[in-house]
Amino acid sequence: MLSFGIVDDDAASIGMLQNIIEQSWLGEVIVTAENGSEGERAVLGANPDIVLMDLLMPEQDGIETINNLKRKGYNGKYVMISQIENKEMIGKAYQAGIEYYIQKPINLVEVRAVLSKVNEKWKTDKYLNEMKDSMAKLSNLNTDLGNGPRKMSVRETVQLILRDLGIVGETGSRDMIEMMDYLIQQNKADTLPPLKHLYEVAARAHHDHDKEGKAVEQRIRRTLMSALSNLASIGLTDYSNPKFEYYAPLYFDFQDIRLKMKEMEEKRKPEKGRVNIKKFLQVLYLEVMDKQRSQS
Repeated sequence: MLSFGIVDDDAASIGMLQNIIEQSWLGEVIVTAENGSEGERAVLGANPDIVLMDLLMPEQDGIETINNLKRKGYNGKYVMISQIENKEMIGKAYQAGIEYYIQKPINLVEVRAVLSKVNEKWKTDKYLNEMKDSMAKLSNLNTDLGNGPRKMSVRETVQLILRDLGIVGETGSRDMIEMMDYLIQQNKADTLPPLKHLYEVAARAHHDHDKEGKAVEQRIRRTLMSALSNLASIGLTDYSNPKFEYYAPLYFDFQDIRLKMKEMEEKRKPEKGRVNIKKFLQVLYLEVMDKQRSQS
């Protein structure tokens, strides 16, 4: 469960925000303060994951408090709270490092929506940092053993990409791994063979009785729809997320991503949707081939 801190010179606002956070199961409020300097000390002592910070406070305002916290090593996320509508002030708050902005008077629906987005971004960033740490530890281990960085196999390279897309555990992913392994081993040109041929390759690899590869095509289509949904979800949370910016336009038609994002935003029943399997496999093959060459 995420931990929150609230710094606001209005005790009633602190109480309302704490009730919303805890009654909505968004997290636990572990520290509160009613002015900037007190909030600075409290946040540094408790180290919550997310801090809700009032913009206008006497003696030390929210922006100054955030700058002091960052300078002293606090790396959590910030949400600004204020009734002010001055665009210049709000712009300075974003420059200081806030993630989102909550308008006063406090509205239950808005607070829930904003903090849900912050929660999702925190989880995504945590996942990415854990991945970076794991890769760094692996690299250091290989260096300590005197081997230098170990060359990744084709299968490991494909799995790494599919993991980034959130689909490494999907059934269609194993079919794509077989396809990429086959293409690299056969030293195929940049242009893919017909999809029917690739479906048959995957079917044979898994001893699938459907030699025409119809089951393979269905599995891959479902898997790519999952990847599309994962990227759309990341884009709704943070449009500037590096994973979203890189993978969304590279592997999918961006119009399809936007339609999926709109569907999620409006909480409509998921439609059948569409994905370009040939484009996805072509881009995946080129990326895997490029990563393999860069290790040579």
